[in-house]
Amino acid sequence: MTSRAHRPAHDDDCAQTESPVGGQEFPLPCQAVLFDCDGVLVDSTRDGERAWTRWAQRYDLDPARVLDGVHGRRSRETVELFLPPPRRADALARIEALEIEGARQTPPMAGAHHLLNDPPMPWAIVTSASTQLVHARLHAAGLPLPPVLITGDDVDSGKPAPDGYLEAARRLGVPIAACLIAEDSAAGVRAGQAAGAAHVLGIGRPALQTTATTVVRDLSGLRWTSTALRMRAESLLRPLPGSPQQVGKHRRNTQER
Repeated sequence: MTSRAHRPAHDDDCAQTESPVGGQEFPLPCQAVLFDCDGVLVDSTRDGERAWTRWAQRYDLDPARVLDGVHGRRSRETVELFLPPPRRADALARIEALEIEGARQTPPMAGAHHLLNDPPMPWAIVTSASTQLVHARLHAAGLPLPPVLITGDDVDSGKPAPDGYLEAARRLGVPIAACLIAEDSAAGVRAGQAAGAAHVLGIGRPALQTTATTVVRDLSGLRWTSTALRMRAESLLRPLPGSPQQVGKHRRNTQER
């Protein structure tokens, strides 16, 4: 795929500014954005947990143990954790059917529609879900298919291996070191960091349990220009390193000791 030309970031694009809707903004300079899907663009957590609970019960497994190993991992890898080889093919087909059945009413995450409306730079989705499942969830949520889609079917090694993100950057024609990755899971954040992305941005409260250096509440506090993804200060759950919020928090913690 041929991507549009990428111009270097101007100083104005990278500076802290006032948002058009008011409040401070902080930029994360980049030339492309690579999104995880589940928990970032679509709110599929409950649907997925219901499907995996039914699956676990079908195979006489502890649902809590199964759910602990699901997030950010490909279905076949979860199946391999719990079942012997002779049972895996049937079990994988069953969980795929259960998840697709549950995807019919998957809603978008807050801010996803707005952010993906006329994106000003190349973008991709990199997900552990199967191609069929991610199509079903995006369709139910009313979100567009990306210019590049990398699913669990497309790579030899899933997250936390960096393969998916590296392949997405290659197909977009953008160096991975110029890409921003948006993730919510520990495995996904590790994959983005291992890939060497410019930024790995945590999305949602679950991302506070990851090694993402910056975490925002959801996508509603973000907007992008042709050279950066910009975050409104009030959307930050874990402040950008070096920002006034982060410095202030560090000072308060120091004074309390």
